[in-house]
Amino acid sequence: MVNTLLFRRIDNSPLIIFRIFFGILVALECFGAIATGWLKRNLIEPTYTFPFIDFAWLESLTGPGMYVYFSIMGLLGITIALGYKYRFSIITFTLLWTGSYLMQKTAYNNHYYLLILISFFMCFFPANTAYALDNRLGKTQKANFMYSYIKWVIVLQLLIVYTYASIAKLYGDWLDFGMIKLLMQPKSDYFLVGELLQQPWVHKIIGSAGIIFDLLIVPALLWKPTRKFAFVASIFFHLFNSFIFQIGIFPYLSLAFSVFFFEPETIRKLFFKKKTPYQILKIAIPKYKTAFLIGFGIFFLIQLILPVRHHFLKDDVLWTEEGHRMSWRMMLRSRSGSGQFKVVRENGKELYIDIEKYLNKGQQRKVLSYPDFAWQFAQYLKRDLSQESKSLSVYLINSKVRINGHPPAPFIDPKVDLANIPWKPFKHSAWIFHSRLED
Repeated sequence: MVNTLLFRRIDNSPLIIFRIFFGILVALECFGAIATGWLKRNLIEPTYTFPFIDFAWLESLTGPGMYVYFSIMGLLGITIALGYKYRFSIITFTLLWTGSYLMQKTAYNNHYYLLILISFFMCFFPANTAYALDNRLGKTQKANFMYSYIKWVIVLQLLIVYTYASIAKLYGDWLDFGMIKLLMQPKSDYFLVGELLQQPWVHKIIGSAGIIFDLLIVPALLWKPTRKFAFVASIFFHLFNSFIFQIGIFPYLSLAFSVFFFEPETIRKLFFKKKTPYQILKIAIPKYKTAFLIGFGIFFLIQLILPVRHHFLKDDVLWTEEGHRMSWRMMLRSRSGSGQFKVVRENGKELYIDIEKYLNKGQQRKVLSYPDFAWQFAQYLKRDLSQESKSLSVYLINSKVRINGHPPAPFIDPKVDLANIPWKPFKHSAWIFHSRLED
């Protein structure tokens, strides 16, 4: 059963065209980050970029040099699409993209994390054995087949993404469509559809469709009788998201994944009419079968556990944000906060911090409403002011957070010195007040 499912040789047309789409899209993402000012706002202008806590050393790489960094990634996207020095290109891109992901959290997006995972897979896939410069230059042996596990690795990863995204929407503020209303309010000035997006009946359609689409799209694409309908629905869904939410390449990357759901021969006829078809669907066990199955099992076990880790932490993830990232909890909440950072020097002198002098507007919102941002900013203040005082404490006083339009509630304990308390990534931070979302 396992051998039949994973180790059949099938036509590799889906992988080849996906490599081309993938390379083009990541090039557009990287050059687009430069052109739209995203890179400047998040990794060049800020004095401090709020990297992932255990990767604070990456912050030292930010600054004007990031223009070169992202340009290199964009060029690597082009070489990936062309299949030129493919293995070097995809491995280097994966490392650089992972680094850029870990350098800042202000513009965190689950889609950036998904791109890491897909890039990681592509490091191992033989995507340059056809329609690639490597092949033309004799660097790789030409082949018109791939192992079927390549398809199922992609499909399983997408099934995890969409299923967890659907389940995460099954909570009060989504089910009463209040969250949809909040998402659509900033879109009121959109051409033609702005006013329509403010209608309650539209909110009900969008909210219900979001749950149903995420839950059923992968099974519907896998099942031949519903495949074409599901693909059309996928086109509409992702183009809608692209236009309304402007979330970069993800909608188009999601559409590119569709090539793995159609019959390989269909993809060959559509994109590579001159390509020699692979018709002998035989099982061929590779030497690395055992290593693959162990790695496959461990990787997807982690992928199944990560999105539910917040259930093992105290309180509601919607309130604490603990266990939110890398959990496919997409567009589920709107947060805003208020408060004042107070520094107390060793001589007892107090200093109230004007965060506008340190942070841009996006960072200010995060620092006052996300606990890890508040903790990191306290650490930053401690380092920045250490020359003026050998010992100091940092407190966030009058801290309140408003989630999904609910009344503001006390968030962080004002008596806790955030500058001198350790961060425990796998434990609940007791200095976050208990959730009042039920109030």
